Amino acid sequence: MTEAEAQKEILTLTDELNHHNYLYYVKAHPVISDYDFDQLLNKLKKLEEQFPKFASPNSPTKRVGGDITKNFATVKHKYPMLSLDNSYSKEDIIDWETRLKKMTDGDIEYVCELKYDGVAIGITYINGEMARAVTRGDGEEGEDITPNVRTIKTVPLKLTGTGYPQEFEIRGEIILPRASFDKMNAEREAAGEPLYANPRNTAAGTLKQQDSSKVASRGLDSFLYGFYSEKVPFKSHYESVIACGGWGFKIPDEKKKYITKCKSIDEIIDFINYWDEERRKLGFEIDGIVIKVNSYLQQQDLGFTSKSPRWAIAYKFKAETVSTLVESIAYQVGRTGAITPVANLKPVLLAGTTVKRASLHNADQIEKLDIRVGDTVFVEKGGEIIPKVVGVDVSKRPSTSVKHIYIEVCPECGTGLIRKEGEAVHYCPNEWGCAVQLKGKIAHFTSRRAMDIEGLGEETVEQLFDAGLIKTYADIYDLKKEQLLPLERMAEKSVNNLLAGIEKSKQVPFESVLFAIGIRYVGETVAKKLARHFKTIDAIKAASFETLCEADEIGDKIAQSIVAFFAQPDQVALVDRLKAAGLQMEAVIEQNLSDKLKGLTLVVSGTFANFSRDGIKESIEKNGGKVASSISKKTNYVLAGADMGPSKLQKATDLGVKIISEQEYIEMIG
Repeated sequence: MTEAEAQKEILTLTDELNHHNYLYYVKAHPVISDYDFDQLLNKLKKLEEQFPKFASPNSPTKRVGGDITKNFATVKHKYPMLSLDNSYSKEDIIDWETRLKKMTDGDIEYVCELKYDGVAIGITYINGEMARAVTRGDGEEGEDITPNVRTIKTVPLKLTGTGYPQEFEIRGEIILPRASFDKMNAEREAAGEPLYANPRNTAAGTLKQQDSSKVASRGLDSFLYGFYSEKVPFKSHYESVIACGGWGFKIPDEKKKYITKCKSIDEIIDFINYWDEERRKLGFEIDGIVIKVNSYLQQQDLGFTSKSPRWAIAYKFKAETVSTLVESIAYQVGRTGAITPVANLKPVLLAGTTVKRASLHNADQIEKLDIRVGDTVFVEKGGEIIPKVVGVDVSKRPSTSVKHIYIEVCPECGTGLIRKEGEAVHYCPNEWGCAVQLKGKIAHFTSRRAMDIEGLGEETVEQLFDAGLIKTYADIYDLKKEQLLPLERMAEKSVNNLLAGIEKSKQVPFESVLFAIGIRYVGETVAKKLARHFKTIDAIKAASFETLCEADEIGDKIAQSIVAFFAQPDQVALVDRLKAAGLQMEAVIEQNLSDKLKGLTLVVSGTFANFSRDGIKESIEKNGGKVASSISKKTNYVLAGADMGPSKLQKATDLGVKIISEQEYIEMIG
């Protein structure tokens, strides 16, 4: 056989095997026997061995594994893998849907899907072939586990059909079916080995196996449903999911009601109720329902918080509950001084993990449930992650039981606790003398989403604090090499890396610095709003309560917290030290194209021919204008594109706000 003939035969066999694999594993409709499939696969394997230069990294022979990966590389996500807000009651879903109606125009169509209990994955395809598969990780970065994902039969290595972008990412869930999980545990039981706890944890562990042939043997499955690309060729989430099914992906089955469109809250609740009953009949685990706004345009309108999209929410089914004994009650101190009571429990297995501690939330919760040391309590996992005590079995209470008295002083520094009016939490007010609070503030300051100082994690912060080298986050910028070298685990290389990380942090943008200094209620999103509005730390420091409230999305509570922060001399001194150390205390202001929109407020609605939604907002700001999210008497113009929402049109008309077209806008800015 010539090389040209071999290359042609390899391509033919690859396409044929991919087609049969799709029919068998995705469509559950095989047209050839397993024997015939294996014969074709062996033929391809021999040809690839004979002509290795024609073997593709996405060959069907890769399905059996064999690649060894010692270390999984860390990869930055092109599109952050944000988590969803969770809800645990139908009332939460109703409230969420009510909020959305106020925040966006027109009727809202929703998509309801099963919430698969597995491992989130993002898979990139280039020119129709798998290029990379990455875990969620922390949402910003994940691990490249491509060799292991290649072994999963329901994940296509090469796409079928047409119309897919040159490069895109599909997201979904890798799951371990119950049958595969039960088979693995039966084998372990027969061998006298400890059983696996649950399918989700086992799937996660399987995907981290160094030998991909072990992954191939375990029968992992997938459901893929999230489409991401620079240019999305669809108008809705549902449309994109159906298109992905045509390209060879295993998507949620419409006929089996794994995914459906809903037009009302009643239809959403009906879908939730149906699967709350039917989920036990599935061949895989689910732990809830995901509800998304279907329209991509409305999704853009609603946007994101720093942690999750506003246009989606997860409803979690009621968690498993177990009973166990409260052996003692302890108290934890957070970086803000907030006190959290914690029950130390007699260890008990819950949702696949051994639980030894559970949150008691606050004094009111302890009082409400009358929780005491020695009680038998009911424990469940909030969101199936954080254990919490939800009730007491009073019938098993010992006769010697005494009511628990909530502590009055901080367990770390002995300062008397305070409880602010209207709040359920007690606080230690010793902000600058309580070691736990100080360490917490520094750890927050150095964290990745804040100053992102490499080599300065919680353990190192504690080490430096205990050694007396840092007491506040400003002290970090005074550290010297000769101070660090004598410390344990501080060799010259690690010290140099740490000092380089500290120096590099001086280039972190102002909005991250503002988040890092730890003003209460100033999270990442609020910090960005403040930085954009006020531009400098000095302007924020000097702003009055009223001035702060004028900024976009800054309410009374946030404004009060900022004023209180800068009213404290110690806080101001710390910020001044950071400024002197060279940290970024001003927003980088791009040169405006003009000031033709100076003093004008515009609201944007619809889609545009010459701009993306973000692009037209950026254009307004670069020409001196301000973009508002809702129409009010202060709005000067509504910039209307195609598909403008009817409610915005009505409101603009009612308030007498002038509506301009895209062309009129272009003429306005010249």
